Amino acid sequence: MPKLLIVTGSQDIADGLGKSLAEAGFSVALSSGVEGVLGRIEDEAPDAIVFELGYAPPDSAVWRLPRRIKETRSVPVVALVPLQSMSLLDPSLPVDDFVIVPCDPPEVLVRLKRALWRRQGVGRGELIDCGDLVIDVDNCEVTVDGRPVTLTFKEYELLKYLASNKGRVFTREQLLSEVWGYDYFGGDRTVDVHVRRLRSKIEDAERIFIETVRNIGYRFRKDQPSPPSAPST
Repeated sequence: MPKLLIVTGSQDIADGLGKSLAEAGFSVALSSGVEGVLGRIEDEAPDAIVFELGYAPPDSAVWRLPRRIKETRSVPVVALVPLQSMSLLDPSLPVDDFVIVPCDPPEVLVRLKRALWRRQGVGRGELIDCGDLVIDVDNCEVTVDGRPVTLTFKEYELLKYLASNKGRVFTREQLLSEVWGYDYFGGDRTVDVHVRRLRSKIEDAERIFIETVRNIGYRFRKDQPSPPSAPST
């Protein structure tokens, strides 16, 4: 039974939505405010969070909490946003999906299931879980922070090989042999080109997955560092 934390200042949402999602098979916990939420996430390890954004001003701790949640734990967050607050929704806000309130519980349920499927691979087969990056081996799909990434076949094979051997350093010649095969006649510069393209698709300022080992080759990071915390205002 997936564990769900609902963070809301509305008793109607807490009662109505909480009951509906519990009947749909979630183990539901409720929080009436942001204080102590990060500690509960650490202690209770919910599989997903439903978070109401509209009951406080946009410059408040309520609107900053989704970013802090993502810095603490890679967990799907579905935001509940009043229609009148939609214009205040920052496109960079790290939520996996959102629903306009007043909300329809069946819609929230569908969006929750989709967020869980994208992030955790519910209902899928073999996964290579690298924190924010997940490789669905059965379907040859890659997601970063829940968003699908389009890769070429060789980019995918290179990423899968490196991620399957986290922390191990490979020379360019080894990667050519394992990913391209012994019958490949190109030079090892091919590896550099594919790594550069991969990085442009899966990495950003806060996520570094593939490291260059000087004078040797490449490795996939064993541990992903947490992004720096946003300054409080």
